[in-house]
Order: sequence, then C-alpha cells, then structure tokens
Amino acid sequence: MVLEATIIAIDNSEYMRNGDFVTTRYDAQATATEYIFQNKINSNPENTVGLLSYGGSGPQVLSTLTTDFGKILSGAHGTKISGENHFSSGLQVAALALKHRQNKVQNQRIIAFVGSPIRESDKELEKLAKKMKKNNVAVDIVNFGEENVNTAKLEKFHTAVNNHDNSHLVTVPPGPRLLYEVIATSSILAEEGFEMADSNDFFGGVDANMDPDLALALRLSLEEEKQRQEREAKESKETKDDLTKIEEEDEERKEK
Repeated sequence: MVLEATIIAIDNSEYMRNGDFVTTRYDAQATATEYIFQNKINSNPENTVGLLSYGGSGPQVLSTLTTDFGKILSGAHGTKISGENHFSSGLQVAALALKHRQNKVQNQRIIAFVGSPIRESDKELEKLAKKMKKNNVAVDIVNFGEENVNTAKLEKFHTAVNNHDNSHLVTVPPGPRLLYEVIATSSILAEEGFEMADSNDFFGGVDANMDPDLALALRLSLEEEKQRQEREAKESKETKDDLTKIEEEDEERKEK
C-alpha cells in the first residue's frame, strides 16, 4: 500500500457553472473529490488528504492534510464559484502544503482538476513541471470541460512532470459516464486497488467492509450505467433495422 499525502486542487472559476457535466462541472468535481478522498484513505489508513481551490482571486487552502472526511466535504461544498483559474500558483501553494506534512515518509501527490482554460504559456508550464519534479511531487491532472483548449498544454506539462510514471493525465470529454466513474477506472486510481473491483470485499478501490453503503452505491451506479448503455445500443440497432426496412420497402415500391 502506497503511503501518500495528497492535495486535491479544485477549479472554482466561473467556467465551473457549465452544465455539460451532471449537474454542473463543479458538482461533478465535488463528487469526484469525495470519491478520491475515500479511495486514498481506504487504501492506507495512514494516508492524508488536503483540499485547495485555485479559482476566484487566487489559491485558497480549504483543508490542511487530514483523515477527516467532514473537513473535505465542508471545503468542497462551501466554496464560491468566481473568477478565473490560477493553475500555476495553485499547484505551488499545494506543493508548499505538502512540504509541511507531518509525516515526511509520505510520498507527495497533487491531484488537480482543470475545468477552465489555462492561461499559462507552454514555457511557464514546463518551468512549473520541472519544479514539481525536482521536489518529488507527483501531479495527476483531471482535464475536463475545456479539453479542446487545454489538452495540448497539459500533455506537455505531463511529459515534463512525469518521473518514472508517477504522474498521470486523464482527459474526460462530456458524455454519459459520470466524472468520478471515469476517474475510478483511470490510471489515477488504478494503483489504489481498482484492479480488485471484482472482489467481494472491494469495489472501485472502496473497502466494502469499511464503507458498505458507498461500495454498494458505486456498484449499483456502474451496473445502471451498463444497463443504460445496453438499452441505447439495442434501441439504436432497432432504429437502424427499421430504417433499413423502410428503405427496402421504398425500393420495392419504386420497382413496381
């Protein structure tokens, strides 16, 4: 089990009001934040997680490193949406918070949600990435909402910050799957136990013995999503068959 101190950096800029993720980008991000916290704590009881926002007028530490879910919950749901994102300064403040962790044995990690356009240039991002790498801070990025604008920049940042595959970039376009569900199966949390998803005791990195309600909710959610996709596929096939039948009948009428 990896021993880590993790700062989750959330985007609370004006773009997070957008409704292309359920119910808004910010709400999708908040749910994913809660999921990540539970996953990290369940994977190792000595792990700690902090929360930081980097929209508005600048970065704000919402919760220092903790194992208290209530502090993360309060921070995520008590934050106002405003202004633009301050990606570079946000990551630097997160790294500073990690530097002051009580348990120096913990590996350092930042998980940053990016749901609005990044203003920094490629050169500025490369400089930031090298600084993170030098200080042994792994950086995972959840790129969503503005992926058309940000992906190229974030791919370069990821290449520069990645050290022996310790950092990950996950790009999530709007779609039927919930944001936290995509993260649950991504490289960001894969190492934390998702590979045991078929076990009776674990689901999505959540220990069913520790939190049976959350594990059940995740299982039901993914099963419902699978059923919905199967229904859509069936309906699509039926529609296609009906159109084919109509076209064939039209051809027959033309021939007569």
